[in-house]
Amino acid sequence: MTKLIGISGSLRKASYNKALLNAAIPLAPQGVSFTTGTIEGIPLYNADVEREGVPEAVQVLKDQIAAADGVILFTPEYNNSIPGVFKNAIDWASSSMTGAPNVFAGRAFALAGTSPGPFGTLLSQNAWLPVMRTLGADLWSGKRLMLPKAGSLFDKEGQLVDEGAKARLKAFVEAFADYVARKTA
Repeated sequence: MTKLIGISGSLRKASYNKALLNAAIPLAPQGVSFTTGTIEGIPLYNADVEREGVPEAVQVLKDQIAAADGVILFTPEYNNSIPGVFKNAIDWASSSMTGAPNVFAGRAFALAGTSPGPFGTLLSQNAWLPVMRTLGADLWSGKRLMLPKAGSLFDKEGQLVDEGAKARLKAFVEAFADYVARKTA
């Protein structure tokens, strides 16, 4: 069974990217386990804190990434780039100061996102490219999922109601799952 994890880069309860992640989970094909990770509770990175021990929320995220065959980062876009809180979580998860293995090296990653604006996280996803390269991640480039005008895609309960967006999300998840399955076979 192929194991995927999705991580939303927003802490906001009514986040469009959390809603997009939640919509993606039931779209995973048969033979794929798709779970969610969280950046909730991760403190600001501080090497002094890390020397005293990796915070529990960070260790949970690292363990979730390590257990997955593939990871989808559902990234918002703040000020035309990566949300600071998401980058901070990845900085923690990638730190090897304590001698922990690099959970990013060679692991399949994909980028997805939605935003209220007209470009659907294009600039945020572009900003992730050098980060993922630096971490040694296997960044899948088969498809990119950038959904613009998020306010029109979801209902008030956070359900993805736009059929075109749902079809694109399904195709994205299926293609990434197929890539990961072939890579890990």
